[in-house]
Amino acid sequence: MQKPKVGGPIFQNAAKSPLGRITLAGYSHVERTTPLMPMRILGSYAIVYTLDGLGQYHDALGLHRELRAGDLILVFPDHAHRYGATADHFWEEFWIVFEGPMIELWRKRGLIDPSDPIHHVEPVEYWHRRFEEVVAGRVPVDAKQSVAQLCKLQQALADALQSDRRDPAAEGDAEWLARACAFLEANLEKPMYFETVAKRMAMSYESFRKKFLKLAGASPGKYRMARVIDRACEMVHEGKRSNREIAAALGFCDEFHFSRRFKQVTGKSPSEFRGLWTR
Repeated sequence: MQKPKVGGPIFQNAAKSPLGRITLAGYSHVERTTPLMPMRILGSYAIVYTLDGLGQYHDALGLHRELRAGDLILVFPDHAHRYGATADHFWEEFWIVFEGPMIELWRKRGLIDPSDPIHHVEPVEYWHRRFEEVVAGRVPVDAKQSVAQLCKLQQALADALQSDRRDPAAEGDAEWLARACAFLEANLEKPMYFETVAKRMAMSYESFRKKFLKLAGASPGKYRMARVIDRACEMVHEGKRSNREIAAALGFCDEFHFSRRFKQVTGKSPSEFRGLWTR
């Protein structure tokens, strides 16, 4: 999924479920030419991940924080707040709005708290992808699909909160992970040899795999496949190639193998995904 040049929703979901759902997701770009917005109550939960720029956060509990890229804001449905770009700066964010009993249980158990709404997770590119993947290529059509998507958001949020609480001595892990991800995302239309990546990281493959799994929450192979499917989504959306041609371009042994992997990652077959753009 590509970030739009103009901010706004990139995802909308009308499929309700008893446990909740993600309702909206999108991007915002704000130039600080006017005062910060007044305090507001959103009426839903949301996460707001800062991609670039400098900002400020204020809420009804008296919290005032300077914001920077990598800051994650948790918005509570009944909690008055405001945030935005600081003077003479801009603000770019990716946001997801959600609701339901499942996330309310987090709050009741103290896993999230309005008195602690700001967290920081880096590298920005990695966490941007993690949150974006929650809604990429998926438009739920029933309650089960909405629950599945909400579960993926919970996993990303749980990983982010855990990452924010790491020992400061492990900050070098963020740089290591960003470098490893860059290697794994390179040349998506060519075969990937993970042993070569491990050597570039000056590690044995097994040590590299274990460290990457610990930090990223996915194996190198699974992470690489998710990036390949991201590229496949772009190619399907472009509409210039058949499924067979896309499979060949991305190194799948045949169209069936490509379709199976595509559905495992996105929840839809390539044909179903293509249909979302041709209705």
